[in-house]
Amino acid sequence: MNRSLMIRAGVLLAALVALPAQALEVVATSPSMGALVRAVGGADTALTVLSGPERDLHRLQARPSMIGALRRADLVVAVGAELEIGWLPLAIASAANPAIRPETPGYFEAAAQVALLDVGTPADRALGDVHPLGNPHLNLDPLRMATVARALAERMAGLDPAGGPGYRAGAARFAAAVERRLPAWSARLDGAPGAVLHHRDGVYLLDRFGVPLLGTIEPVPGVPPSGRQLSALTERLRGRAGVVIHTPYQPARPAERVAAALDWPVAVLALEPAREADGAAYLAHIDRWVEALAGAGRR
Repeated sequence: MNRSLMIRAGVLLAALVALPAQALEVVATSPSMGALVRAVGGADTALTVLSGPERDLHRLQARPSMIGALRRADLVVAVGAELEIGWLPLAIASAANPAIRPETPGYFEAAAQVALLDVGTPADRALGDVHPLGNPHLNLDPLRMATVARALAERMAGLDPAGGPGYRAGAARFAAAVERRLPAWSARLDGAPGAVLHHRDGVYLLDRFGVPLLGTIEPVPGVPPSGRQLSALTERLRGRAGVVIHTPYQPARPAERVAAALDWPVAVLALEPAREADGAAYLAHIDRWVEALAGAGRR
């Protein structure tokens, strides 16, 4: 090779070495998973969030836009415990991206990183919308989410070793922010009278802070209640204090009927933060749940 070619080759090699590392392309199934990705990877993370807080993750449908995002992804961050089973496996199969198939480093489930509540429910659809692997709504427990963030940082570091220190630092910052909030949340919820939920989707937050679950609007998960069932619920709780909570996509009328009969407040709270949420916005989301539970009144 002559001197001119050697110089050109050296310049090209130096240019290639100087190029920044390609950012991971991450797809999160829900806003809370997206918030963890942003907390761990930073605001500039290349992230697509497949669902907003107004949607029920049980009942999404695989769409072309989802499949396109999954086709480009290096990492999928799902809630897991079969929450997305109705649509995510189909979307991943349709994307034909071997890097994100289950059991590969490019597929991450939050539920696999922590102990779950309600484990061992019989896998019988006659019992309603059940999750035998455990209750998947762990995103409402900030301590479990801090554990998931640390595991996510390690997974992202495995896919992008150069970014590892940054990912681990992001997870540590998020965990520290959770720890700082815990005393105030605990104090605010000390003695909270309890809540009626539409579905067992808020139990992780109640369990974390010792707030009683007083009942559910749905006596059978995923099955609308009858008038007789609602009457039985209100009679059992008459004379107590509490709050009735439902999400924006759950029917309002049954919750309002129970609340009116008991003279309780009704709170409409999303299970997920905003689609663009980061770690700080996730913590603010928990603040809103804490305030609704704390403001129920005490008798």
